[in-house]
Amino acid sequence: MGLIMRKTFITIGLSSSLCPLHTKSLILIGRVLETNTKQELVKVDIWRCSICTFDNRASMNVCDVCGNPKQELVKAGVWCCPICTFDNEDTTNLCDMCGVLRNPLIKGGGGKASAATSDKVEQSNVSKKEIAGEVKKELVSEEPTSSSASTAKVRRDNMKDRGSSIKSRGYHGVMSNVGNMSVSSNPRNAESRIAPSRSQTKPQKIVCTDQLEDKLNQLNLAIVGHVDSGKSTLSGRLLHLLGQISQKEMHKYEKEAKQQGKGSFAYAWALDESAEERERGITMTVAVAYFNTKSYRVVLLDSPGHRDFVPNMISGATQADAAILVVDASIGAFEAGIDVSGGQTREHAQLIKSFGVDQIIIAINKMDVVGYSKERFDTIKNQLGTFLRACKFKDSLVLWIPLSAMENQNLVTSPSDARLLSWLVYWQLLALLGSIVFQGPCLLDAIDSLQPPQRDYSKPILMPICDLVKLPSQGQVSVCGKLETGALQTGDKVLVIPSREMATVRSLEHNSQVCNSAKAGDNVTVNLQGIDVNRVMAGDVLCHPEYPIAVTNHLELKILLLDIAVPILIGSQLEFHVHHVKEAARVVRILSLLDPKTGKETKKSPRCLLAKQNAIIEVVLQGIICVEEHSKCKGLGRVSLRASGRTIALGLVTRVLEKKE
Repeated sequence: MGLIMRKTFITIGLSSSLCPLHTKSLILIGRVLETNTKQELVKVDIWRCSICTFDNRASMNVCDVCGNPKQELVKAGVWCCPICTFDNEDTTNLCDMCGVLRNPLIKGGGGKASAATSDKVEQSNVSKKEIAGEVKKELVSEEPTSSSASTAKVRRDNMKDRGSSIKSRGYHGVMSNVGNMSVSSNPRNAESRIAPSRSQTKPQKIVCTDQLEDKLNQLNLAIVGHVDSGKSTLSGRLLHLLGQISQKEMHKYEKEAKQQGKGSFAYAWALDESAEERERGITMTVAVAYFNTKSYRVVLLDSPGHRDFVPNMISGATQADAAILVVDASIGAFEAGIDVSGGQTREHAQLIKSFGVDQIIIAINKMDVVGYSKERFDTIKNQLGTFLRACKFKDSLVLWIPLSAMENQNLVTSPSDARLLSWLVYWQLLALLGSIVFQGPCLLDAIDSLQPPQRDYSKPILMPICDLVKLPSQGQVSVCGKLETGALQTGDKVLVIPSREMATVRSLEHNSQVCNSAKAGDNVTVNLQGIDVNRVMAGDVLCHPEYPIAVTNHLELKILLLDIAVPILIGSQLEFHVHHVKEAARVVRILSLLDPKTGKETKKSPRCLLAKQNAIIEVVLQGIICVEEHSKCKGLGRVSLRASGRTIALGLVTRVLEKKE
């Protein structure tokens, strides 16, 4: 067809006998033929950016290259910044959000391109009838006319599809490496300010359309316990029984484990995927998996048990709504886990309580090793129960489940071993007589019996960033974490603190599924656009642009000292943990001692703090952090203090103080 048109134009050029009007008519007819050919090649499922002329998929509402919004979505009287996608008044030439100079191609009336650019972009979309009409009009008058399609004025708030799914790792892939993230001092110079009151805010209501039909509540469930208690094996076995690990995958894990002489680790390898974890036989990072019960969509957080990786455990398990504390029933193993000098059963129970977890399931594992002895079970229950009560766990919220992960006893169905079944039946009989409260026949039933966690949807959004994947070439970054408060939907503007970078939510991913909205309690991956990816880090917080979270390095804490050998003095150097941040800290003031029962002040300005004491102290951190008072946001107001590889104190943020230089 192109050859025919070229021959036509050559003929026109050589035919000097034709009048100018006929020549112009033939040229326009040639345009019709050319348009017919081009329209056959133009895909109907793409749109062309008016700024960079990049062809985008129809499902994309912003240009994948420059971020310019789809023409039919822009508003009249405003122009959209291609950097931060903020809608600016048409009377200004500088973006009110990021200060970028207005693109000279962008004119008034919602960001339409200039006439030349518009003709270039829309040429392929002009219909045959329009050009035929133009030919007819040209035959009557030699004055040219231009035609362009009008831009539909559609509000961006009503869009249901704001972009494609994340092309990089999903939430599972990101979260499985949570232990490798950098949580050291933040080098950025950010403004230190106290956030306005969030308790009196009335943010816009967001309807989470993706979850209206989802009757299952989300439950973030942490698996914790002493090293080698069988946490990963229990998690892997549970996932396999619930169909989350296929038989083919399980066969592969069994084969690989046997080849390395570790056949009993097959189920653990379903979660411990790194070569170092498999070689050492221990979990080093927090692995994430999913399964459903009758009442919950469970996010399983398999935490490391070795004392060297407690910071990783803190970073992952701080998102938990409830926990399973796995205990090894073997002779000597339980005693090592509960030992004061370094047992991780003890430390993990204390940390889980400090995260605000009230409901806990005690999974007494490896009961097959002790012959399903009820006496051994009762001994463990009595000793550990006393300690849990000292940690302020209520007996009514603690469930005790005897089981064996290796022999598949009491996990998702009632036990088949007669030895275990005999005393579980005895429990059921006592429950019928009213002597005891029967706590469920198996682990899955115990999980399903947990009370739904309370969520705070009314406050502005707060989401600590657990991990991230940067896409510098596209100006995008994917961040993941748990929404502590509020709700989020595609197209929202969010503020990243402490860098104070504004970004647009391009897409959301929840439980490895693309969604349009998320609410408090959800673990999500958020794909951000229009932001300097080098100014986003793990430990930062996404918040509402009008209600930024406080940024400081100076805090007042209410703490409970654990079993410490070395007293805390003014000047003591500690390791400070809050949500996904770890910072070096120094005690600058010891304000008072508190009565452990009443919480009232018993002594002002003590010289030192000893084991089991409650106190108010001030600390100064090496770097600035995002933090909130516990009374305003529990998830961002709980802290833990460590020293010499041990957790020495648990606390709450009582006041956010002015930054100290």
